Amino acid sequence: MKDFLLKIRCFLLLSLFFFSACRTQYVLQSVQYKNYRINREVPVSDTTRFSFLNPYRDSLANIMNQIIGYADMTLEKQQPEGTLGNFMADAYLTMAKDKYQTHVDAAFMNYGGIRLTQLPAGPVTLGKIYELMPFDNVLILQKVKGEVLQQFLDLIASRGGWPVSGLTMQIQKEEPGKSDYKAVNVKIQGKPLNPDAEYIIANSDYIANGGDNAEMLRSIPQISNGYLMRDALVDYIKKLKSEGKNIRVTLENRVSYVK
Repeated sequence: MKDFLLKIRCFLLLSLFFFSACRTQYVLQSVQYKNYRINREVPVSDTTRFSFLNPYRDSLANIMNQIIGYADMTLEKQQPEGTLGNFMADAYLTMAKDKYQTHVDAAFMNYGGIRLTQLPAGPVTLGKIYELMPFDNVLILQKVKGEVLQQFLDLIASRGGWPVSGLTMQIQKEEPGKSDYKAVNVKIQGKPLNPDAEYIIANSDYIANGGDNAEMLRSIPQISNGYLMRDALVDYIKKLKSEGKNIRVTLENRVSYVK
């Protein structure tokens, strides 16, 4: 996967080099692969340039259109819990255990990092996963005390709920009339959160470094082998496929509001 990323970057750099003098040939709309476009309707004088770039463009398109699995249902991005978020968090928990060869209690995905509102039912291409997770964030592990984990879960509660796997929690307003929220009735692997216990959690390096105001995690050592979160999604889908399974997710009240 790292070699493939290098090829994409080289392709984009070559595009910029060859079309830096043209106003209409290269259009950059976003960081997503599908929006790097080369206009085929070009003057004859540019034929050589496009002949040089076409093999890279075609190769990229072929790889991105590769079907890696199937979704039996459309997965939705929702709060406090959604099927798309559950799928991603489950992928991170499963692949973190596999790639780090250790016990992992829970996995998280920051809600804002999910870049699609839904993953449609049907064939899932590699390109669709790049749209879903366009960033090169690394899946890391941290060993945290229960009291620190509680602070992190309180942050998640204040943000309306993030995708989680391996735990359940409820969001409660601390006091009537105030905007503060707290995570309550927290259970890790089915057991109540113990403030004095230590838990191993899988998370994005972005969040572990204090992103999205997760300052309570910044000073905690990280265990990292450079495994990308996007690769974890791809590997998880391929794992399901190898087991004869498609992507199917249910809502389980992993994160809910106190009624």
